Amino acid sequence: MQKEPITFVGGGNMGGAIIEGLLRAGWKSSDISVVELSQDRRDALQRLFPGIQTSDVIGPCSSGVIAVKPGGAADACKALSAAGATRVLSIAAGISAATLQNAAGKHTSVVRAMPNTPALVGEGMAGICATETTPEEVLQWAETVLGAVGKVVRVPESLIDAVTAISGSGPAYLFLIAEALTNAAIDQGLSAEIADVLVRQLFVGSAQLLGTSAESPEKLRANVTSPNGVTAAAIATFEASGIREAISQTVKSAVQRSREMGN
Repeated sequence: MQKEPITFVGGGNMGGAIIEGLLRAGWKSSDISVVELSQDRRDALQRLFPGIQTSDVIGPCSSGVIAVKPGGAADACKALSAAGATRVLSIAAGISAATLQNAAGKHTSVVRAMPNTPALVGEGMAGICATETTPEEVLQWAETVLGAVGKVVRVPESLIDAVTAISGSGPAYLFLIAEALTNAAIDQGLSAEIADVLVRQLFVGSAQLLGTSAESPEKLRANVTSPNGVTAAAIATFEASGIREAISQTVKSAVQRSREMGN
């Protein structure tokens, strides 16, 4: 797909991560513009990505990425459309594709996305959805943009809240477990420095194994769990604590809150 100019509205961490991914994927820095109200942030972006264009107002453009807080997403969509954008990708949480499309008008096609913070290291996971009128080529364009920082799946909008609850909020769940494991390691007498190294590498190595293995998570867990062994005792304690139900309820709570934000 042709690497056409893109205007970002909002230059925060996620917007910056996508810009970095696009540059790695072959976009020219001169074809990337960022609209950001903060002068300090504009200066920081220009230091990070020499050659990009920054401004505090939206100028003429053909495509845009909305990376602002949810409350400003519809206005940003309307402004991008007025500036000439024919396609817009929004990563603002909780704002429906219909709301964005209504703000954009009939001459601009909109795709709604839920990425996650591993996009900051090029390992993101995003779900996208759109209205029935969104052309296939615009969905493919959105996949190309987000694909520069990870993987992308398409889902009906009725399931975007589930995507939010699993991959969007999911990094926080894993970081909470890492935090708890680090504290437990310290409780067992390990120094904070060693506990930190052990837990970080545990997650890095396990993630790589899960990502590259053809075996299911269930099988990978069983491979580590010898009958009557140390891991078996630990897993039995996990199960007795009701961890599966706790995780199920965690996801349900996240889905409910995502729906509430969308309404």
